[in-house]
Amino acid sequence: MFGGAFDPPHVAHVALARAAVEQLQLDELRIFPTGQAWHKAQPLSDAAHRLAMAQIAFGDLPRTVIDERELRRPGPTYTIDTLRELKAEQPAAQLFLVMGEDQAVSITRWREWEAVLALATLCMAARPAAGAAPSAEPVLPAQARLHLLRLPAMPESATGVRERVAAGEGIAHLVPAGVARYIDQHSLYQPA
Repeated sequence: MFGGAFDPPHVAHVALARAAVEQLQLDELRIFPTGQAWHKAQPLSDAAHRLAMAQIAFGDLPRTVIDERELRRPGPTYTIDTLRELKAEQPAAQLFLVMGEDQAVSITRWREWEAVLALATLCMAARPAAGAAPSAEPVLPAQARLHLLRLPAMPESATGVRERVAAGEGIAHLVPAGVARYIDQHSLYQPA
């Protein structure tokens, strides 16, 4: 499971998905654009745009599936609900939760985080801030099963992409080409 706002999906998201599939030898990686994100201070772009961009960014990666269930779920979206649904659908499956270091170190703020850790192995790639070295030992709860994914430092962020678009700056090096075209065609992230 790899969830996120994907507002927009950028090259580090795609690299993380590819690394997870290859390094964990996954049968399938489900990509979940989040519905109503409980932890986001700013409203997200329309769900239809985020879904379309996720399909463009991840659609051609082997063994990946874009799963729309969080977008259809009413109210705030919580990872625990999706993990429980996946476990009910595939009781014998081993579940992995793919994320960047920035999300992993905040997991104790997630709804029912202990249950999340009981259901899934955390698969984390270092996500250093621009110019910062990755953490040698991220501070995670003792009960976390952790698998570190090897990925070069990639400081790209969706916030940075949105800021560059709003400033009229190029983003071709930050997002997949199809995502850049989609953003331009739909005038996303333009100043009000």
